[in-house]
Amino acid sequence: MYLRPQSGGAPQPDQRLTREEYAARFGASPDDVEKVEAFAHEHDLTVVQTDLARRLVVLAGPASALQQAFGVNLQRYEHETGSYRSRSGPVLVPAELAPLVEGVFGLDNRPQARIRARYAVAAPATTYTPPQVARLYNFPTQGNGKGESIALVELGGGYRRADLKTYFGQLGLAVPKVSSVSVDGGHNHPTTPQGADGEVALDIEVAGGVAPGAHIVVYFAPNTDRGFLDAITQATHDTKNKPSVISISWGSPESNWTDQAMQAMDQAFQAAGALGVTICCAAGDGGASDGAGDHLAHVDFPASSPHALACGGTQLVGANGTVSSETVWNDQNGSATGGGVSDVFPLPTWQQAAKIPTSINPGGRVGRGVPDVAANADPQTGYDVLVDGQASTIGGTSAVAPLWAGLVALLNQQLGKPIGWLNPVLYQQVDHAATFRDIVTGGNDGYSAGPEWDACTGWGAVNGAALLEALTRLL
Repeated sequence: MYLRPQSGGAPQPDQRLTREEYAARFGASPDDVEKVEAFAHEHDLTVVQTDLARRLVVLAGPASALQQAFGVNLQRYEHETGSYRSRSGPVLVPAELAPLVEGVFGLDNRPQARIRARYAVAAPATTYTPPQVARLYNFPTQGNGKGESIALVELGGGYRRADLKTYFGQLGLAVPKVSSVSVDGGHNHPTTPQGADGEVALDIEVAGGVAPGAHIVVYFAPNTDRGFLDAITQATHDTKNKPSVISISWGSPESNWTDQAMQAMDQAFQAAGALGVTICCAAGDGGASDGAGDHLAHVDFPASSPHALACGGTQLVGANGTVSSETVWNDQNGSATGGGVSDVFPLPTWQQAAKIPTSINPGGRVGRGVPDVAANADPQTGYDVLVDGQASTIGGTSAVAPLWAGLVALLNQQLGKPIGWLNPVLYQQVDHAATFRDIVTGGNDGYSAGPEWDACTGWGAVNGAALLEALTRLL
């Protein structure tokens, strides 16, 4: 159960607060926690965890007590992917608790998100190491991310330290410091290279290949809406590791989420912004439909949150630091960059001048446009990675989120302070012509690339050194 801030309002994401200041001003009220504890005891539930900064109270008890306490019907279902628990009926809380509660999670433990990684299905046209991609995008070379901490949210799979030693040794780089944090019982559990292990390895090796001096912290959580949210809030409020950027390469169409889950996660991203933490999210690999299969356009969440930097995908061809061509990633066989217009989040003020198109869905809604930026994602021009001892080529927008997270770590190191919530600066203050290479060719089976912002690649491919120069003047 997540509670509302004791102040009654949320922090502005462009604020700059320390974690201690945030906890004091926007954490949960001890009095509110006491009321929840009284509710729990009344219904024979046990309080197993409280975290005032995260505004989290975890309750446990038998299914019969949980059903009675929250007015729901819990059932066990069998699915081809396994069994899971689900609820029917709205979640109810007593009238005296309703003003205090932001959301109740954990009653439903269905798998919530999918990885955004794609393996090459044929011999790749070309492959790159992360440092080679960073050079093609002119990432800053003055530092290596030392002193920064990059958080990776993972909802399954794991990594092997022997792989990291071999991989970074082949790149001629020192092995980055990599730590694991268990969230809700999730843990580093490598199983198969074709599953979630590929996602985990891709995230670590791309982020670490770009910023090898950074501390990479992997937050392992169950693949549920509660696990996903808990991983984000734990990373955001981690006073030990203090990440300044969070990379998320898991998601699913907005239509797959409950309203309370999307709102709670968006509010968690707002809190991250106020703490100077940048959120980088993969924009999806299923084109304009996001793989939903209902013949409608969908954008991927959490990338569609206006407080996340949504990362789209391209096909990149280049060598020796010179780009020959770059187009929208679309293999014409169902895999393409996500992008479009949100059905949930309204058009942010900072996107109003970007000429966001109306949705191609019936009704032509104008909402949050996705993505914001893009980079190499086509597995046919993919990333060389090592997964469970096997050399593989992987792409997908899963690669773009950690690539940008590594870039943010480099920028933070050079600026001497965290960027935090980057979107308003990118849209309203940066000279796009000088900072991005516009991608104008291709489409994602619903939207087409074109001059300036588009719903396939956002502002396009970044020039990292130019972005550093711009941020040095602006921040």
